[in-house]
Amino acid sequence: MTTNDDSSIFVGVDVGASHTKVAILNSEKRLVGHSVRKSGTDFTDSAEICLKSALEMANALGKKIVRCVSTGYGRKNVPFSQGTKTEIGCHARGCYHYFPMAMTIVDIGGQDNKVIKLDDKGRRLSFKMNRKCAAGTGAFLEEMSVRLEIPLEDMDALAEGAENMVELGSYCTVFSATEVLGKIRQGEKVPDIVKGLFFSVIKRVLEMDSLTDRVAMTGGVVAHNPYLVNMVEEITEREILVPEYPQLTGAVGAALFAMEEGG
Repeated sequence: MTTNDDSSIFVGVDVGASHTKVAILNSEKRLVGHSVRKSGTDFTDSAEICLKSALEMANALGKKIVRCVSTGYGRKNVPFSQGTKTEIGCHARGCYHYFPMAMTIVDIGGQDNKVIKLDDKGRRLSFKMNRKCAAGTGAFLEEMSVRLEIPLEDMDALAEGAENMVELGSYCTVFSATEVLGKIRQGEKVPDIVKGLFFSVIKRVLEMDSLTDRVAMTGGVVAHNPYLVNMVEEITEREILVPEYPQLTGAVGAALFAMEEGG
């Protein structure tokens, strides 16, 4: 599976509880192929489908893969991977690749949140992770979209178009759903409620840890809800760094580890 010509590629697979992501880097560390799909109940199948799609985008053959590293919740369910790395390590490595500086990384995923602090050499200083509750994650917004009968992809535009914001008192998904229904009965506007839901996500994440001067945001929620980043900038009074493909950061980090290990 090893090749040394200029068409060598390196693969990172990030199998999250919600979505699977594949990133393909060439020998110059340039992203040449990528794919994202729901993880579903068969992580292996999702990883294989994502790899095939990413290879097609890269116009590359599987035999050109020098090494593949997997990460994420289902990292051990990738049979074509030659190694695994923790998702904390891969998110840190991927984000530092785009922003080589000391920073705090805030990753908002479908099922968990991560706050990772790096020094100016990219070394991890600390990290905190929320996996015990859906509050502040994509799962929270998904549940609220069902309750409000609004397509998930429409929520960002609704929040951005809000004239006011309905602040919610509960972080719990179950209690928030009840509170949201109460706000609707009181005549509150849906866009104002959705903006309040975004604010709940932000507050939950910001309570996990303090932020440094430079902050980068990644993850699927960030990728699909850019207005959330604007809200964080207003609340924290900081410019927020966002990679071109926020959802692929962990997969890119895994591909970079594959490159280092593959020689």
